[in-house]
Amino acid sequence: MSAITTHVLDTARGRPAAGIDVVLERAGDSGWEVVGRGTTDGDGRLRDLLGDGAPTAGRYRLTFDTGAYFAAAGERAFYPEVIVVFAVDGAEHHHVPLLLSPFGYSTYRGS
Repeated sequence: MSAITTHVLDTARGRPAAGIDVVLERAGDSGWEVVGRGTTDGDGRLRDLLGDGAPTAGRYRLTFDTGAYFAAAGERAFYPEVIVVFAVDGAEHHHVPLLLSPFGYSTYRGS
């Protein structure tokens, strides 16, 4: 399992949000650098953003393509993408869940 993972739940439908494209970036001296990407599985999870590598300390951001997800369901959404910026301070596992609806979202550090 990757050291950075995510899980997206569609709280309006009460089920996992499958098929959301996600990009993981790390802040560097010359801006943001893509270090991983993938698509949430049938359970709304993305377990392999970094492969088996450990993250280095720094700022990271996850960008979720929520607009395409809601468009595929025939729904209008207020947020076409959700960007979550977070700090990594060591090589431990970092899980960043996203609770999503067409007009709101929340996130937290999971386990």
